Amino acid sequence: MKVIIIDDDYLVVNSLKTIVSASGIEVLAVGHDGIEAVKLYEIHRPDLILMDIRMEKMNGIEATEKILNLDPNAKILLITTFQDDEYISSAISLGCKGYILKQNIGGIIPAINAVHSGNHVFDSKIVPNIQKYSKKSIDIDLTDREFDILLLVAEGLNNKEIAEKLFLSEGTVRNYISNMLEKLSLRDRTQLAIYYYKL
Repeated sequence: MKVIIIDDDYLVVNSLKTIVSASGIEVLAVGHDGIEAVKLYEIHRPDLILMDIRMEKMNGIEATEKILNLDPNAKILLITTFQDDEYISSAISLGCKGYILKQNIGGIIPAINAVHSGNHVFDSKIVPNIQKYSKKSIDIDLTDREFDILLLVAEGLNNKEIAEKLFLSEGTVRNYISNMLEKLSLRDRTQLAIYYYKL
């Protein structure tokens, strides 16, 4: 795997480069603001970009938008010290693959591997509130309970696990999923999960 690291703190960049390289991942280049991130992506087309959010000249959210306009399949993992609602909401709505906090530096490599494998990764401190961030982008009239189930389907839980988590019967969960599939004109639960992450 080949990555680019972008952060305006030189010490952070060096620390991340050391950690990432030690795991066998190749660091193609490093940069220190969003403008460099866009340029370096165009030059190197890495497998993944590990990028800070708060930077001068152009922040990580703006750079994410520009990079995804260049390549909708770009995999971007944002890393920040700030648990800011607006940033998280923007990251999710843009299609960012992950958002983790720098306090969780030990989880960087698993997060990189997960995103590279096609999964979405959000810091454990963000996950409890992810419904609040994501629901803003749902443009179909889903009920709160339907959205709860949609989120759990997207997390990979089966009907039994969803039923246990929400204190429902498996039959009730199946009915909810059937109704959502019809409402959203989707074929199966895999498409439900894809629908959730696209939004």
